[in-house]
Amino acid sequence: MPKRKTGQRKKAEKQKERQKLLQSAYSNKQLVEWPCNFLMECDRCKKQQKNRAFCYFCHAMQSLPVCAQCGKQKCLSKTGDCLVKHGVVHATGLQLVGAVCDFCEAWICHSKKCLTTHPCQCPLQNGDCIECNRSVWEQGGRVFLCSFCSQFLCEDDQFEHQASCQVLESENFKCASCSKHGQWSCLRCKVCYCDEHIKRRGFKYAQGEAYPCPKCNYPTRETKDMSMSTRAYDYGRKAQEYDDGGADEDDGLGINSGSDYFIRGEGSRNFTFGGRAVEERAPRDDDDGMLYLFRVLRNYESSRFFF
Repeated sequence: MPKRKTGQRKKAEKQKERQKLLQSAYSNKQLVEWPCNFLMECDRCKKQQKNRAFCYFCHAMQSLPVCAQCGKQKCLSKTGDCLVKHGVVHATGLQLVGAVCDFCEAWICHSKKCLTTHPCQCPLQNGDCIECNRSVWEQGGRVFLCSFCSQFLCEDDQFEHQASCQVLESENFKCASCSKHGQWSCLRCKVCYCDEHIKRRGFKYAQGEAYPCPKCNYPTRETKDMSMSTRAYDYGRKAQEYDDGGADEDDGLGINSGSDYFIRGEGSRNFTFGGRAVEERAPRDDDDGMLYLFRVLRNYESSRFFF
């Protein structure tokens, strides 16, 4: 029979399992849970923004900085890891900070662990928005990840991008390499692949895992499980561009563009009363002419026309 576990051994095993859970939770931490991406309110202008060393709007420095790595506002000096020794005095404010991160623009405390690990583990190293290409220093809001393509998004474009992220670049759901129906879709390349062309030769795939995209190596998803749609076109009348860079030329009907034809009233050039143009009988910019036009319309209404 196996030996009975002692209380000390049980306690050590539980602590070991707890450490594994903490490490896995730290590695799988969401972007919004990082202290460098916390929501902060400025002490001077009272505007909410991402955690940063200086206010994005009024450039004021915060009275209680938050560490971008550990998220603490006060150092109790119990671990002995402080590079700036402050004895039994609790360090707050500028006594707590040790550096400013170049990626997330947030304070880092004077702990040796935070100063050495955060610059390499900062989740906002490549935090440029995929829509507007703005970095963390160029916009004041927080940074998010798209739930479909896992690309960085700023606070202004996150909803608009995720609403149109499941749209393919093609006009149908056919495979990019053949005419078969695409069973797998890549949400970064916006293309579909069939069961044959999703696999690459000489590459071993793990059982139960999603196939990576042959183009960008991003995990694909089944098309039937997503609300995928194809590219659509919105047809309409637009102004034509000419090589000389001038304004649009008249097409013979007094029409320069579809909207200007009705907005500027150019359709009245071709409308006549008794063989004479309306603008000849009553100029548009003259108030007396408009009164005269109203009288003409009233006479025609009583005699011939029924509106």
